[in-house]
Amino acid sequence: MVKNQFGIKDLENLSNVKAHTIRIWEKRYNLLEPDRTDTNIRKYDLENLKKLLNVAYLYNAGHKISKIASLDASEIQALIKKNINGLDSEYVLNIFKSAMFEFDGDLFDDTLEKLLEKKSFREVFSEIFVPLLNEMGILWHSGTIDPSHEHFISEKIKHSIIVHSANQKGNISEKNQQIFSLYLPYQEIHEIGLLYANYELVSAGFNTIFLGANIPLESLIHVLKTKTKIIFVAYFTVRPEKDNFDKYLEDFQSEVCTKGPCELWILGRKVGKNTKNTKNVKFFKDIKQFTDQIDNGLKI
Repeated sequence: MVKNQFGIKDLENLSNVKAHTIRIWEKRYNLLEPDRTDTNIRKYDLENLKKLLNVAYLYNAGHKISKIASLDASEIQALIKKNINGLDSEYVLNIFKSAMFEFDGDLFDDTLEKLLEKKSFREVFSEIFVPLLNEMGILWHSGTIDPSHEHFISEKIKHSIIVHSANQKGNISEKNQQIFSLYLPYQEIHEIGLLYANYELVSAGFNTIFLGANIPLESLIHVLKTKTKIIFVAYFTVRPEKDNFDKYLEDFQSEVCTKGPCELWILGRKVGKNTKNTKNVKFFKDIKQFTDQIDNGLKI
């Protein structure tokens, strides 16, 4: 069953307001109205959660809790709009959380559209989507949200990246002879970072070959059979496993680079602080370092 009732610890995780503080706000100001189980444990519905997210935003913006608690729902919304003009990152993240819990695709799309009136897609991805995805991962692992919630947000973000990548196809220049082929290694399925890397390359005018998830090394050889020089771009989140990381790079050199001129650019969580660039292999500690490389030219 998809989660639509929350314990006080869930509210703490979602709002970053300590459970102790939530209890005080309830007792002093009747801020929330939880149901109680037979054993007197608080249970909060979605409306309680959304109210707390709004209250937490206003409280962090400097408003006194006593004042906030005296407002009705419409007055709270009016005060929020007065404070943020609809684009404050913290509040936007709360809107996306509400869209997630209600599986409201229209709310997600409308919010994204408003953001893009003022921000570039790059800014939205780095300032909003990356923090949102990081938080979703934490909430999923803590059991605060159901996997269906995390999947809903992930798929909406994937779709938005794909749509914006398609819109950038007109930027591709015949003068850019360099071709990039993007893939995830075998048993790796976390695709959002790779999709975004593809968006940045297409936006910069490069041709890309997007292979997607779960690609064995030997499959890369087929790309080299039809293209003269390739830069492969891979995103390592959980694969290859730590003990196999160096061997993966050795196998890339021996199995792939011997078949034709190529390089491998690697992003993702597996790129550690001590990872040094080697022959034909370049590491990027984060997506900004990757976009800086594209913006400033492709010399390694």
